[in-house]
Amino acid sequence: MDQPTRWIPYCGAAPVPAELWARWNFDPWLLLALTGVAIALWRLTRTPHQQRALLAAMALLLILFVSPFCALTSALFSARAVHHLALTAIVAPLLALALPVRRVPGGWAAWTGIHAATFWLWHAPPVYEAALSNDAIYWLMQASLTLTALALWRAVRAAPVTGGVFALLATMVQMGLLGALLSFSGTALYAPHYIGPIAWGLSPIDDQNLAGLIMWVPGAGFYLVAALMLMARWFSQEQKAVAA
Repeated sequence: MDQPTRWIPYCGAAPVPAELWARWNFDPWLLLALTGVAIALWRLTRTPHQQRALLAAMALLLILFVSPFCALTSALFSARAVHHLALTAIVAPLLALALPVRRVPGGWAAWTGIHAATFWLWHAPPVYEAALSNDAIYWLMQASLTLTALALWRAVRAAPVTGGVFALLATMVQMGLLGALLSFSGTALYAPHYIGPIAWGLSPIDDQNLAGLIMWVPGAGFYLVAALMLMARWFSQEQKAVAA
């Protein structure tokens, strides 16, 4: 294994367990940006349901970027996997629920492909390493993952049931495939995480395999559950229409 470079990502150097709780991120620019996003989106909400979805999404963003979990992602690639899944499979659909249902230019098919390509791109080792060594690239990674996921979930909401289910199942498959590749890889691929996991009782390859398992099982599971819920809602509506 090559000697790793000293990586100082946006969330700071990789913490050891004893110092994690002290690693809150009160970056004023981040807090200002989150406040601005919350205010802008709040003005677009129309119902209490939409407002609750927005508040839940913003609370999760605070956990991901302000709490010590942000620093943990510098140490563990498995924490980074949770971070990315939270953005794309929880924050993004919550934001989609907070916004009015509206057709997204390009439709569900285009955004299924665009989001998949974006997700795989940022998990290519050289691209991922660039994101953890440059703040601008780091934020480009976070923004592109979140916005393409938001477009996908909004497209799913506006699509016919068959299109929405296909988009969700296709996303499930690509997520599971990436997770499986990382789970069974015998080589540590991500230089920024060559050292950080050791303090947490994990080898770099164990950390990477765990990240893959997280993407493969719960990660893909989010999309499967969403597809099943969409099908169940459609089936219920069809039954009511027949009964009427």
